[in-house]
Amino acid sequence: MFGPQGADGYPAPIWDKVTGDIDPRVAAYWKEHYDLTDIVARNWATLGPKLAGKLHIYVGLGDNYFLTDSVYFAQDKLEALQNPAWGGEIAYGQRAEHCWNGDPTQPNAYSRLHYNTQYVPKIMDRIAKTAPPGADLTSWRY
Repeated sequence: MFGPQGADGYPAPIWDKVTGDIDPRVAAYWKEHYDLTDIVARNWATLGPKLAGKLHIYVGLGDNYFLTDSVYFAQDKLEALQNPAWGGEIAYGQRAEHCWNGDPTQPNAYSRLHYNTQYVPKIMDRIAKTAPPGADLTSWRY
């Protein structure tokens, strides 16, 4: 579905179900087109000024789709970025599953009901830190 076309006209599989061999051509295609960490790192000269301090990644350590390791890899790659430094946030939820949203005090079913109280303070902090000199940062806060 997401890879290059195979000889049979269908998307080429990334691995052979019988031998376990990975098709390096398909893997390279996936990395080039769908590996968001690689895309960000590859294009950091352009994306860095736009994304620095804005990437926030949350993953449960019990992710049902086994995405935790990919976040560890992403963290290593993102933390190595310079000019500007990536400046984002990564959090790992103990015993948390897929779609964990960064609240370590509540299960997903409850924490997703209060995103506003969870993220508005972070948004407000970002606005205050990046506002142009002389910007009105008080009249619209209540």
